[in-house]
Amino acid sequence: MLTCRLYIQPPLTTEREITLDDEQGHYLRHVMRLRSGDPVILFDGKGGEYEAIIHRLEKSGTVCHIGKHIPVNREMSCKTHIIQAACRSEKIEVILQKGTELGAASFQIVRTERSALKLIGNKLEARLKRWRKIIIEAAEQSGRTRIPLLHWRNTLAEVHFTDHSYAMHPLAAQTWTQARQRLSQAGEIDFIIGPEGGLSKRDLDTLTEIGCHSLAFGPCIMRTETAAPALLAAIQAIQQESVCA
Repeated sequence: MLTCRLYIQPPLTTEREITLDDEQGHYLRHVMRLRSGDPVILFDGKGGEYEAIIHRLEKSGTVCHIGKHIPVNREMSCKTHIIQAACRSEKIEVILQKGTELGAASFQIVRTERSALKLIGNKLEARLKRWRKIIIEAAEQSGRTRIPLLHWRNTLAEVHFTDHSYAMHPLAAQTWTQARQRLSQAGEIDFIIGPEGGLSKRDLDTLTEIGCHSLAFGPCIMRTETAAPALLAAIQAIQQESVCA
């Protein structure tokens, strides 16, 4: 049986006790059915994780004793950033969950010309809070030792790009096969993914001016929520091949 993992926001240190929040205590008691004396794994997103023992597990409070630090690293060697055009919220939730499980270093959700989702003010803050919770839960479940960053961008001009940025488009002249060698050697990559209607010509022109390259990924047109998980899995595969070669 796998040991339960929990993300703790304050920095953790060894040989001390920490009180979990009410939601985490409820999860341990009523979902995982754990008891005092059971082991758990805690991590703070700074790298590695900590062995811990539940010292007290009661409705009035849950306390864990933190043991040794385990300097394990389960992150991708290539920092892969997903720049996802704003689409329906339920699709973004899938992208964040599966993308986190598959190793994405960060997510930027950006409004593009064909984006239907518009969020401002309190609605945006509430949605970001929910999305970050989805990312944390996916990181806990998948064994990640770092939490992917999440940002909302109102325009493509606000997006932060690396030196290796690719806008995904089925009609791009450059194919995945042609870019494969560069992708296998890159230390950091951006993938820009369009909304349900795809990236418009104006979006692509803006991205080209910024220095992004258009890239076709296979002969089929994927749904917007399929692209990020597929790309992350492909990057993991070719990077692993490069290590083993």
